[in-house]
Amino acid sequence: MFKIGDIQLKNRVVLAPMAGVCNSPFRLTVKEFGAGLVCAEMVSDKGIVLKNEKTLNMLYIDEREKPMSLQIFGGEKETLVEAAKFVDKNSTADIIDINMGCPVPKITKCDAGAKWLLDPNKIYEMVSAVVDAVDKPVTVKMRMGWDEDHIYAVENARAIERAGGQAVSLHGRTRVQMYEGTANWDIIKEVKQSVNIPVIGNGDVNTPEDAKRMLDETGCDGVMIGRAALGNPWMIYRTVKYLESGELLGEPTVREKMDVCKLHLDRLIDLKGEHIAIREMRKHAAWYLKGIRGNAKVRSGVNNCESRAQLVTLLDEFTVEAEAKEAEQTEAV
Repeated sequence: MFKIGDIQLKNRVVLAPMAGVCNSPFRLTVKEFGAGLVCAEMVSDKGIVLKNEKTLNMLYIDEREKPMSLQIFGGEKETLVEAAKFVDKNSTADIIDINMGCPVPKITKCDAGAKWLLDPNKIYEMVSAVVDAVDKPVTVKMRMGWDEDHIYAVENARAIERAGGQAVSLHGRTRVQMYEGTANWDIIKEVKQSVNIPVIGNGDVNTPEDAKRMLDETGCDGVMIGRAALGNPWMIYRTVKYLESGELLGEPTVREKMDVCKLHLDRLIDLKGEHIAIREMRKHAAWYLKGIRGNAKVRSGVNNCESRAQLVTLLDEFTVEAEAKEAEQTEAV
């Protein structure tokens, strides 16, 4: 177990902040599967400062998610500090995280996200300004560098620590790599050895065994799971159990997957209304269906659903079909 500032985490497994994914219904579902910390998707500092309604809605937190981290992004000190102060006083987030990892051009063009990675001095200046302005612990999520020629992970992590940052999450890829290639875990080890604040490793953790290997090989304090948890909160549960006891639990049944998918759907409807929720849920439903044999037809059907009733019927019919096929195969054996 480890602490971020004065926030005690019950285990070392952290849900990564994924844009367009990590809203409250998804975070709560993952929290219920045992995550020690869940992180919200990044929120624009300017959107917060200008009181944009859509942006402010992204600050919604269900108390059952806690402890949780709320991530902001921006490229200018004044607006970043103002946004951090607003989150500090007007949300129940436990931790304020600053995004220095997003590789998407529309973010880096604003001098935000991964653009920070090129300048440790700017990192120090920006992080210290936020730390001075808020009471909540401040953390940073970053990548190892901009490209292979500009890898300042150690310098950047030291700047974060000097500025008063309470933890750093490090994705072992460069901005140029985006999500391609292999994550470099050696750099996570280097950073861990260079600072005294907690380091959370991120990148290529696709199985519970990967999580243990990352912790063992890098010495990092926590392990951050992102894409492997999409439609698969069992990855979080299985990882927590594996790290605690060495026991590798089995994969969920089709019915278990579809039941959690429907729970996720209903939480999204409660938060955003049926019309928006159904559209947002299409990608999530596809993730829940991923890896289940014979899912192609139902996945295309999901994209045409316009109501909760349609989507639930589709998932229920698929569950019955999948279970019948499983029973046939068992009898054949």
